[in-house]
Amino acid sequence: MSDNLPPPPPEQPQPSPWAPPATPPGKPQRTGLIVSLAVGGGLVVAGALVALVYSLMDSVADSIALPPARSDAPYSDPYEDEPYDEEPVEEPEEEPTATEPDVKKDVTITACTRDPQIGWQSADVKVVNGSSSPADYYISVEFLDKNGVKVSDGVTGVVGLAPGKTSEEKVQGLGEVPRGTTCRVNDLWRTPSED
Repeated sequence: MSDNLPPPPPEQPQPSPWAPPATPPGKPQRTGLIVSLAVGGGLVVAGALVALVYSLMDSVADSIALPPARSDAPYSDPYEDEPYDEEPVEEPEEEPTATEPDVKKDVTITACTRDPQIGWQSADVKVVNGSSSPADYYISVEFLDKNGVKVSDGVTGVVGLAPGKTSEEKVQGLGEVPRGTTCRVNDLWRTPSED
C-alpha cells in the first residue's frame, strides 16, 4: 500500500440533545434587527414624551405670574411726603336684634357618640330656625379628647329651613378618636335662604 493516502476526515461534533434546533439554511435570523428596531422605537417614544412634557412645563411657566426680576437700580427710601390717611376700618359685629335671636340658640347637640367598631366620633344636632324668615345653616363641630385637645372635626348644613321649623342632622368626624371624646359646636352661620 502506498503512503500517499489522504488523512481520514476529522470527527464532527454531535449536537447536544438540549440545544435548540438549528436554523434551517436559507432562513436568516433577524433577532438583531428586531431588537434594534424595538430599542430605536422606544427611544423615539421617550424623546417625544420628554418634548411634550417640556412644552407643557414651558406653557405653564408662561401662564404663572412671576414677580419681576430684581433690578440693578440702587435702593431708594419710600416717599415721605405722601402720608397714608386711611386707617383700617373695623366692621362692627352684627348683634342680634329683638326680632332676630342669636344663632347660637338655634343649634344644640343632642348626642355625642363614638362608633365602637371603627372609633369615629359623631354628633347629632338639632336646628330650630328662630328667625323670622327661611334660613340656611352651616354648622361646624369639633371633637375634643379628655384634655380638651381637638382630635377631629366635621361639618353639616341645613338649607331653606322655615321659621320655627326643626331639622335634625348628624355631623360625622373623620378618623379614629380616643374614648371619652366630647363634642362642641365650633363655628355656626345662619344666612337668609334664597329659596
